[in-house]
Amino acid sequence: MLCPRLRSSSVALAAFLLLTDVTSAQRGRGAAPPEGPPTAIRLDVTEGSKAGYRVREQLAGINFPNDAVGSTTDIKGALVLNADGTIDSAQSKITVDLRTLKSDQDMRDGYLRGDRGLNTAKFPTAEFVPKRAGGMPWPLPAGQQAQAGFQLVGDMTVYGTTSETTWNVVATFNAKQVAARATTEFPFTKFKIPKPQLARIVSVDDTIHLELELRFTRQPL
Repeated sequence: MLCPRLRSSSVALAAFLLLTDVTSAQRGRGAAPPEGPPTAIRLDVTEGSKAGYRVREQLAGINFPNDAVGSTTDIKGALVLNADGTIDSAQSKITVDLRTLKSDQDMRDGYLRGDRGLNTAKFPTAEFVPKRAGGMPWPLPAGQQAQAGFQLVGDMTVYGTTSETTWNVVATFNAKQVAARATTEFPFTKFKIPKPQLARIVSVDDTIHLELELRFTRQPL
């Protein structure tokens, strides 16, 4: 028979071991599982996206220049990122329907769609196939409204001409969606687009400014 002092020590030791086991189990249940390696991701263009252009022009009878601005919401496409963060160009493309570009003047829109403008009967869309994203974070952030800036480089086709184009992008990320604003600019000659020639237009700047406001849904592949 154990003496009272030994019996007391044994009870204390048993209680300590029991408490240790319970605490360890609680830690195990509360610990976040380790993150696995990044997986491929597909970003699909969704409702709320918009594409627009802006060109500085000087109209007859007006002493100050004016920006010709037009836009469309007819955008579709996807951006597929491989597990290493590179772009899968074979599955990635963004397409804008140029036939639905709308500005504040019907005359301008008709001219732009006609054969002296973008000739949308023959070249109805603008397409961009991304090839690489310089400075894009990887894995893509999945927290609350994380934001990052980077450059998206790829081949753009407009007016039957394809040329490499760089877009400056600012994107906001969360676990299910990505919102991005992308801008670029280039001269009319880059895609052999004819500059507008109308009696009421005195001059048109050489540079075309483009802007994309893109909304994506994201899903792992």
